Amino acid sequence: MTARSAATIASLVVLAALGGCTNFFEVPIETPLSPKMDVSAFRRVLIAGFISGGTDDVDANLETVRLLRSQLRSKSGLRVIEADVLPLAELAADKAKAPPAAVEQPMGASGSSSEGLAPVPPLPAPAAQSPAAAPAPSGDTRNPAENRIRNAKDLEKYQKIFADVAFWKKIGEEYENPLIVTGTVLFVPQQTAGFVTRNQETYDQLGRRVVVPQRLYMERKGFAITPKFIFIDGRTGTTLHTESLHEEILYSSQQNTPALSSYFELMDKVIPVFLGTLSTQKIRGTRVLLR
Repeated sequence: MTARSAATIASLVVLAALGGCTNFFEVPIETPLSPKMDVSAFRRVLIAGFISGGTDDVDANLETVRLLRSQLRSKSGLRVIEADVLPLAELAADKAKAPPAAVEQPMGASGSSSEGLAPVPPLPAPAAQSPAAAPAPSGDTRNPAENRIRNAKDLEKYQKIFADVAFWKKIGEEYENPLIVTGTVLFVPQQTAGFVTRNQETYDQLGRRVVVPQRLYMERKGFAITPKFIFIDGRTGTTLHTESLHEEILYSSQQNTPALSSYFELMDKVIPVFLGTLSTQKIRGTRVLLR
């Protein structure tokens, strides 16, 4: 028997089997996906805070911390640490403005006192604090530095804080060396105009439904979110993994959608990827069986 003959007979057998099938039913299946990181060395996770910007309508730092903590409580084996949200933009700005460490003068240097120590200059008189420089209320993670972040270029000057190993190691020591999650979240409004394809349902002369694609010129508005999750080892302060994502959504220009609703709608697409980095996730689907 030739290979072509065998293939023909096999096809006839399959067709005969299908012809005898009278029932179709779906079977749910689950496919596990391995995590991108090995977090077996950690028992606790700290969602420390994010450098956020884009729009003042949503405090993306606070909302992202709350959302990630709630997701990890139910979908991860790590214990979530409850702590105050760090105002990272303010901390990064303070570090950038910090003066360099003073250099000690050697004994006997010019201008030294009789004891061999350099004279200490008088401290400047403290300036009166203006209302604009008053500290933010307790629990408010917004600050002037964050409000000036409008795009990805504005975020660049804050990136050095994520490479500050000593800073993150100190944070880790305060919370018993957990896995630290931090990063940036840029949530910006956007507007566009152009041709889009929409399916228009009509009925022919026989009453049958017909779907006809149509190209329409539309003005649309919405939001885009660009989160970057940085996973840091709280024992050493070093970065273990970085995950960058981008999602956007557009609505009709006549549709008035609150910014917070769009934020959660976009984060629904981001959360599965974030969880897949830390823990085993399952993709649910169905398969059709014939009987």
